[in-house]
Amino acid sequence: METLGIWLAGLSTLALFSFLYKDNPFYRMAEHIFAGLSAGYYFGLVYHSVILQQLVDPISQHFQALAEPGATVGYHVMKIAFLIFAGMLGVMMFGRLFSKGSWVARFPLAFIMGNTAGIYLMSQLHGLVLPQMRSTFVHLSSPLGIVVFLGVITTLIYFYFSKEHKGLLGVGAKVGIWFIMIAFGAHFGYTVMARVSLLIGRIQFILIQWFKIT
Repeated sequence: METLGIWLAGLSTLALFSFLYKDNPFYRMAEHIFAGLSAGYYFGLVYHSVILQQLVDPISQHFQALAEPGATVGYHVMKIAFLIFAGMLGVMMFGRLFSKGSWVARFPLAFIMGNTAGIYLMSQLHGLVLPQMRSTFVHLSSPLGIVVFLGVITTLIYFYFSKEHKGLLGVGAKVGIWFIMIAFGAHFGYTVMARVSLLIGRIQFILIQWFKIT
């Protein structure tokens, strides 16, 4: 079975790399297999980690706790009602699969988007924006800290569109463009390095594990 798995992985890798030549049936077959396996894997993952662990099992546990003597009825009933409400929202999401019932999915989507926006607004504010603002000002005594401070200020000036970029404001905006391009280049280079690392890993798999070339 291990040898069969290595051969299947190697042939699938070559089928995906065949797209570098041109689109062909082998690439499309490997692409569909990968998409199907990913969908099946995530379906099983969501079923076990979300539906069972976070919905079915907690509801069962609260019902069992209600049967115990001296149980806090109000607390467990409230928890059960909350879990059932969450489950109903999840079921309503499937309304998008039906043309006549697609409007039902708008309610859970609106709830999820509003709730997620509120949570991420506070988490991003306290976890990203405020710490970065603090880090921008606490290292002004070092040359690198001054460069970071100038980069932040000039980048913000570039995105300030309420006044025409002339004079000192225009100079700051031009400097900000250089900082933006350097940041984009660094991110692009990091992305290329990550993709090259994946390519090296697949080539090593083909040469070492599949072809047994050491």
